[in-house]
Amino acid sequence: MKRKIILGIYFNQVSKDTVEIQKILTKFGCSVKTRLGLHDTDEDEFSLILLELTGDLNECMKLENELLNVEGVNVQKMLF
Repeated sequence: MKRKIILGIYFNQVSKDTVEIQKILTKFGCSVKTRLGLHDTDEDEFSLILLELTGDLNECMKLENELLNVEGVNVQKMLF
């Protein structure tokens, strides 16, 4: 049975790192089955992106590791 992987990406949406996050998501676009963006309407201006990943497990782990290397980005993973 295949495992389901959900990544949560939490970051400040006014940060310069949003461009880097988008580059990474584009690079691993074939691994993303579903993407849901939740944007904070408060003054904090933080965003949360939820990703349902599919495909090769190694590619999914590479995506997670690249996101973890972006300063100021918090990544959490759920496995089902």
